[in-house]
Amino acid sequence: MQNIRGKVIKYGDNVDTDVIIPARYLNSSEPEELAQHCMEDLDKDFVKKVQKGDIMVAGRNFGCGSSREHAPIAIKASGISCVIAETFARIFYRNAINIGLPIIECAEAAKDISNGDEIEVRFDIGEIHNITKGTQYKAIPFPEFMQAIMAANGLMGYIKQQRT
Repeated sequence: MQNIRGKVIKYGDNVDTDVIIPARYLNSSEPEELAQHCMEDLDKDFVKKVQKGDIMVAGRNFGCGSSREHAPIAIKASGISCVIAETFARIFYRNAINIGLPIIECAEAAKDISNGDEIEVRFDIGEIHNITKGTQYKAIPFPEFMQAIMAANGLMGYIKQQRT
């Protein structure tokens, strides 16, 4: 899995799937359509300010609420390259890996990183470097097979690779 570098868009604790992608948009499963409404009930300017490669940082229990797979799809399709949180709701965690949205848990980084900081994530060793502040944080890296799933753009891509 490649290193990811980008600018931070930061949120707080308990960001639930209903604000990541409001239920009124669940009649579509098209990633581009979902991306147009990502975070709009929490941050109406998100879609205007997000740039391809940006990194979302949040507090505890990110992705809580319903088990909809639309939430990580909307985030990924919006251009977010990675989500760092203090903790993730377990179903969001699984859905993110299944669709190939890189995520990493690190309480210290989630608390210390500020909106607008530039950071780099090294998934292979679980290291987060805040370039803006000159600080580093250590997270537990994913096992190699999970890194391979995310590198293959999700579980379906990984399965296809294994068949060839």
